Amino acid sequence: MLTLFPEGFEEAERGEQFELSAYTDAAGQARMNETFGSVRSREIPSDWDERWKRFHRPVRAGGVWIVPPWDREARQGLAIVIDPGRAFGTGAHPTTRLSLELLSSLEPGSLLDLGCGSGVLAIAAAKLGFGPITAIDNDAHALEAAGRNAAANDVELELRRADALVEPLPHALVAVANISEQLVARLATRLHCELLVTSGYFEPHVPRLVGFRRTDRRTLEGWAADLHARQ
Repeated sequence: MLTLFPEGFEEAERGEQFELSAYTDAAGQARMNETFGSVRSREIPSDWDERWKRFHRPVRAGGVWIVPPWDREARQGLAIVIDPGRAFGTGAHPTTRLSLELLSSLEPGSLLDLGCGSGVLAIAAAKLGFGPITAIDNDAHALEAAGRNAAANDVELELRRADALVEPLPHALVAVANISEQLVARLATRLHCELLVTSGYFEPHVPRLVGFRRTDRRTLEGWAADLHARQ
């Protein structure tokens, strides 16, 4: 579904099954039919562009509240406001929460966020005292969202549009990569960091990273995140 609809889709639990839904057109329905064999379709309600907000609720991870801009209720402790726009990262996904838990366990220092999406991890890290922070993504929409969110939270990020697999990467004490097991493994040899937080994969998967050893692991709802130290 992420490949078919990178701009987003809905997931709803129906007893022992999950229903995946996308707001799309005839061409999108044809792609779904080709991928899944058969799909059901129905006309969307007039408020379709607001419905996704129901799934973006305040969450707490690593001592930081992550709240949407339409929920301004005061929270105990640190809080950041995140509007994902067209980028990945509301803060609710287990991999985001696990990565933030691991970041919260570290002494703050310079940080590199690879595949920053909406900027949620970079902004939360800034609130936790990390800095300077460089956030990299190859998606212009992601960087636009990250820039807006950084300004809304009064934090400073250096935003770069780059292909992390090809272009030079800056030095940092800590790097975080909430992407995928395969991409993390490819990136490891290109990084100049002492500590690396990785996620974006299921619990049975354990990335093997050249030059690093795993020192901590957190799991949630079948997903995993790992902390690695330079060997």
